[in-house]
Amino acid sequence: MAQKRPNFLVFVADDLGFSDVGCFGGEIRTPNIDKLAQDGGIRFTDFHAAAACSPTRAMIMTGTDHHIAGLGNLIEWTNISGQNGPKGSQMSTAPQRGMPGYEGYLNERVVALPELLRDAGYQTLMSGKWHLGLTPERSPYKRGFERSLAHLPACSNHYAFEPQLQGKDETPAFLEASYIALHMEDDQYVKKLPEGWYSSDGYGDKMLEYLKDRTAKKDERPFFAYVPFTAPHWPLQAPQEYIKHYRGVYDDGPDALRQKRLQRLKDLGMIRQDVQPHPVVAEEVKEWDDYTPEEKEKSCRAMEIFAAMVECIDANVGKIVDYLESIGELDNTFVCFMSDNGAEGAAYEAYPMVQSGVMPHLQQYYDNSLDNLGNYNSFIWYGPRWAQAATAPSRLYKAYTTEGGVRVPFVAKFPKTVNVANQARGITDQFATVMDLAPSILDMAGVTHPAPTYQGREVVHMRGKSFYPWVKGETDRIHAKDFIQGWETCGRAALRFGDWKIVYIPAPKGPERWQLYNLDADPGEVNDLAEVEPERLKQLLKLWDQYVIETGVIPLSPDLGEFLEATEAQMPENAWMEFDYWKKGARDDPKKFTRKPPRFQRVVKQF
Repeated sequence: MAQKRPNFLVFVADDLGFSDVGCFGGEIRTPNIDKLAQDGGIRFTDFHAAAACSPTRAMIMTGTDHHIAGLGNLIEWTNISGQNGPKGSQMSTAPQRGMPGYEGYLNERVVALPELLRDAGYQTLMSGKWHLGLTPERSPYKRGFERSLAHLPACSNHYAFEPQLQGKDETPAFLEASYIALHMEDDQYVKKLPEGWYSSDGYGDKMLEYLKDRTAKKDERPFFAYVPFTAPHWPLQAPQEYIKHYRGVYDDGPDALRQKRLQRLKDLGMIRQDVQPHPVVAEEVKEWDDYTPEEKEKSCRAMEIFAAMVECIDANVGKIVDYLESIGELDNTFVCFMSDNGAEGAAYEAYPMVQSGVMPHLQQYYDNSLDNLGNYNSFIWYGPRWAQAATAPSRLYKAYTTEGGVRVPFVAKFPKTVNVANQARGITDQFATVMDLAPSILDMAGVTHPAPTYQGREVVHMRGKSFYPWVKGETDRIHAKDFIQGWETCGRAALRFGDWKIVYIPAPKGPERWQLYNLDADPGEVNDLAEVEPERLKQLLKLWDQYVIETGVIPLSPDLGEFLEATEAQMPENAWMEFDYWKKGARDDPKKFTRKPPRFQRVVKQF
């Protein structure tokens, strides 16, 4: 009798920090995620995503680089340049608008993982954040998911609350695509979410519904279940029952939390005892000691709410895993949990467009009083100091190509039928990326990627590598010791060659030049060796140029290579998203508010 093919259950958190969950050193209650790690699972300490959410999701779904798959940048950031950084950041995203690889949705150059698994006889299920297209043609249903409840945009109110504007008031541009909980179930937009909706519970319940339905129908196919949460992305909101668990836990402030997390990581053996953490970078906000008592109380409450959001995610991980165990499917299921990027550390209050439009809007239409924080009609974020408590010892956080932005927690548990080698148990420092997930799943399922063609169209090969042979002990490493991996998001760039890494961070967060680090000796990216090792820097810069050519990066600075001169047609802002769903009447008549922005050939101006 042939061995039954494995099931796959993939959980993704949104903006979760490296040390937020318990098994990665956090104090937040995450017993279900921790159980995956403790019950024969493996935790990766050198696992990497892209620096932001939709690029990572594109890589998960395709096994290739996000610049190839259509999410070279978040479409929201490409759409409006002012959303790309704090005060002092003048970088324009105009050159990217309309360019190949920057479509803002999963393009036709790639074949999606669920398409291949569906074709191979898997039932494919999704519940959660898609962020890879806003229209029915770009939906999960069209990219291989048999059943899906998909949150289409980048973020939204977790309770689906929409303030009723008064008079001629309009939603500020920064918030247009950031508060409406636009969902699609299968191929239809959802007109109204269930009463009492809260995102994490909603996605957990819907996946449970799909799984129970297959049980009722006695569906014998193996399944691929994808559960990408929108939490703990801002706005920070959570059920009060969870928030109460953390009252007073963070009263000592973010610096104290950072030290506790660092010590716990050392105690767990996840970082070395002698690690030098990168100093906190938070010049746009006050020092913690300079906060007023009221400001400290609100800031600590924000962290309490964040922790509650993570605990609620864990509860939903538990309800799905427990159900699979109850029906006897868990032992045959690969389960993994990860974050899509580093913790979100932006101090949006320091962004000019937020100061001028968003803050007055929040004051008028939301209640951010202390006792109301976390409820449906509050709207807050927690800022760079709390974020860097979670990304330590690494440098910076989400949206930056430093380790704090791209190194994420990853825990995986393999089916009982897999003879897992000792090297793939406990904690590993093997380098891996989210691009490795799709080839690993296909490998475990016995499915071959069809490149160079799929259903009559040309598609690219995967750039990721299966970690399945390493798990079984057939190889000593997942990637070669001198592997090459590049990153770029919104003009922030990096390339890694084994233990060596070059990083380019524009002002005001970086020196706006290439820096060089040895991550083996300096995981915190503290000691820049660019002047000490000029020949090594040149070597890695050549590899960077090759990465740009291979993936189609559109550099936003001459320091990153061929610099594109934006044409006049590419310059208009706020005209590059296919569906303006936030406009009045858009959800009643989507076709009227859907457009196809023009696409351009790549025209290069040499600098």
